[in-house]
Amino acid sequence: MIIPKLALRNLLGAGLRTWLNVVVLSFAFVVIIWTQGLYEGMNAQAERASVDAALGGGQYWQEKYDPLDVFSLEDAHAIVPDSLGAMIAANRATAILVVQGTLYPKGRIHPVMIKGIDPDQQLLSLPSHFLKTGEDRFPALIGSRMAKSTGLKVGDTVTMRWRDAHGTFDARDVEIVQVMKTIVPSIDQGQVWIPLDRLRILAGMEEEAGLVVVAQGALERPEAPGWVFRDLDFLLSDIKQLVRMKSAGAAILYFVLILLAMLAIFDTQVLSIFRRKKEMGTLMAFGFTRGRVIRLFTLEGALHGVLAAVVAALYGIPFLTWFARRGWALPEAMDSYGFAIGEKLFPVYSAGLVVATTLLVLVITTIVSFLPTRKIAKLKPTDALRGRMS
Repeated sequence: MIIPKLALRNLLGAGLRTWLNVVVLSFAFVVIIWTQGLYEGMNAQAERASVDAALGGGQYWQEKYDPLDVFSLEDAHAIVPDSLGAMIAANRATAILVVQGTLYPKGRIHPVMIKGIDPDQQLLSLPSHFLKTGEDRFPALIGSRMAKSTGLKVGDTVTMRWRDAHGTFDARDVEIVQVMKTIVPSIDQGQVWIPLDRLRILAGMEEEAGLVVVAQGALERPEAPGWVFRDLDFLLSDIKQLVRMKSAGAAILYFVLILLAMLAIFDTQVLSIFRRKKEMGTLMAFGFTRGRVIRLFTLEGALHGVLAAVVAALYGIPFLTWFARRGWALPEAMDSYGFAIGEKLFPVYSAGLVVATTLLVLVITTIVSFLPTRKIAKLKPTDALRGRMS
């Protein structure tokens, strides 16, 4: 017990030098947790919005369907199997048909994906109920990004052209019945939503679909010949990969901050060992072994991390709590990056993040504190009492 008491007394007795190191190290604590919280919040917000609006609990894709390959869409449709049809009838799934088309807003050409969805579906937060109109109207639903790029607004009529299953081009005038505000670009940019039954008839694809979205929490995964089930791990892989890349880039900042703090602690340890040779000799004369002296000086350095954690908690907890509640208002330019985040980004600070950051800094601090003390292993008590190093 004497070693921890001596270590703490010596550390606090160093005065300003100790507190400068502690403040720098506490800043590294707070910045790492704050930045990683932003990335965790970005990931959680994007995943939650995508699942609610587009992905549900997973999707069945027609075996030729590939959303990244527009040339596959002509053949990426088939009659919905009975197993999936039963889920749709029970409101545990909803079908979507995708057809490539073109809009002609104000005399301009705008390639689009025409997507048919059941107006009565309630699995997704997409406001498909606006598509419930009379037979005398041809309703279409678009997103705010799509409205901005085409100059369309509610009540406008625009010509839409597509090619049916037989390769014949057809066109109709559609009415924009609603412009939805969504943070999910995959249901907005370049997308036009119309009633599923209308699209099936016009495209000559009766009872067909390109994908079937399963409800969140639905446990059944029936066999569907010619269809491939894509789980959320697969569908959200792009978002997770982007967040991992951002986190890896932030690691450079973490490295610089920790390096500065560790360099200060290392220099402090070297200076302390150089200036306190007589003290080490006295301790050895009183019966301290070299190993105990090494543990004493190592513990002094490691306590910088403990004090830094305490100081970081004093000003970091109020700041991080306030920031988590207020969020970070994002610039409008972020809306064009194709990432499903809203006008504000709310960080997420998990217990695992705080514990992992604390352990990382404490371990590195201990190692850096130990390295200069290795010279004590060769120190002779008589030389130390004379103020000399062997």
